Amino acid sequence: MFPGWLQIALVVLLIVLLFGRGKISGLMGDIAQGITSFRKGLKEGMDTPEHDETVKAVEDKKTIDGEVVKSSEKQKDKTDA
Repeated sequence: MFPGWLQIALVVLLIVLLFGRGKISGLMGDIAQGITSFRKGLKEGMDTPEHDETVKAVEDKKTIDGEVVKSSEKQKDKTDA
């Protein structure tokens, strides 16, 4: 079911022969740089105060006080008028 160490070694050898060590090491460097950039972006996203400003903006909004009226009461008021 699972490949053995000999099969894995054969696949790695074929990949190295097909692409060459230079391309593979360059690709691994690009992947590492991408992961580093992703982690840096996540860290910066957590440090930004945008989240706090959004919460503050919502808290500063004024609400309209009013009476809750059921729809049947609305119909009754319209017919009385």
